[in-house]
Amino acid sequence: MPEPRFLLLSDVAAELNVSDSQVYHMVRRGELPAIKIGGRGQWRVERSALEAYIAAKYTETAEWVARNPLVEPDPED
Repeated sequence: MPEPRFLLLSDVAAELNVSDSQVYHMVRRGELPAIKIGGRGQWRVERSALEAYIAAKYTETAEWVARNPLVEPDPED
């Protein structure tokens, strides 16, 4: 069975191992693209948008690590 194209916010939260509330705030801030569907305006995140978000976070993290190297104390000090 193919994976669904659209995910519930709770599915996204499970994928990212964060709370539903965190995902909701990511969506509301525009950090994670999502759509509202149905009469009650339920949020859905397209799987490809989630994958793009994850890839962007890997890039962002790598850039942060490069700018903030872990400096270990010199053992001879």
